[in-house]
Amino acid sequence: MHTNKLQFASFTANIVSVTTHSKLHPRPSLTGNPAQNKKTQDEASYKLDDQVGFLLRRAQQRHLAIFSNLMSDFTPTQFATMAKLHEAGPLSQNELGRQASMDAATIKGVIDRLRKRGLISTQRDNRDQRRIYLDLTPEGRNQYQQRVSVAAEITARTVSDLNDSEHDQLTNLLKKLV
Repeated sequence: MHTNKLQFASFTANIVSVTTHSKLHPRPSLTGNPAQNKKTQDEASYKLDDQVGFLLRRAQQRHLAIFSNLMSDFTPTQFATMAKLHEAGPLSQNELGRQASMDAATIKGVIDRLRKRGLISTQRDNRDQRRIYLDLTPEGRNQYQQRVSVAAEITARTVSDLNDSEHDQLTNLLKKLV
């Protein structure tokens, strides 16, 4: 089973657990103690389904499920790496990691897997032999170009419940957060 499907199954089990727990343990009633009332009011006003982090995680899970169904031969991080190299051209591993928003360990693993598939090449810098640049191979460019329309479809399905204005607004708000 694909990792995204395992994450979704785990997520679903957690939701069932939280829902069951809240039914078994109802919210406490307010007392005469103001400090206790404040805590209880905060607890009563905190609804997981309204929390930004929870909603972002659920939206990401939706996106990952759509991604894995439409592009099962690449992970989102692999495709993002290929997209960034296609956009920017040759980059050092550190710069590629920064531009693709991946930590050093993640980008190294992604690069290793894409290199094994013959999709990324390495070349030493003529001025500084210690620096190695990464780029898409011709096959990597071909694979990217064959899938870029699928990637656009993944985005379209992820935001399918939004109109164009809402989609633009969501994108702009997310950019403000990152």
